[in-house]
Amino acid sequence: MIEGMERKDRLIRVDELADYLGVPVATLYQWRYRSEGPPGFRVGRHLRYRWIDVDEWISDQLRRPKSNTRQDTKYARTL
Repeated sequence: MIEGMERKDRLIRVDELADYLGVPVATLYQWRYRSEGPPGFRVGRHLRYRWIDVDEWISDQLRRPKSNTRQDTKYARTL
C-alpha cells in the first residue's frame, strides 16, 4: 500500500471484495452487469472498487426495505 493511503482511499480488486462480502467473484460480475452491486470501474482491463463506494452501497442495502423473496414472488404469481 502507498504510504499514507488509508483503507477508504485504496482501490480493491474483485477477489478482495468477493472475500470481504462472502460472495463468489462471479456474483460481483453479475451484479455489475445488472447494475445491482457496488459501483466499480475499469482500470485498463481490470475492475476495481473504492472502499468508500462499497461502504456506501452496504449502508444503502441496510436502509432499503426488504424485497419479496423468490418464494413470495412465486406464490404471488399463482394468485
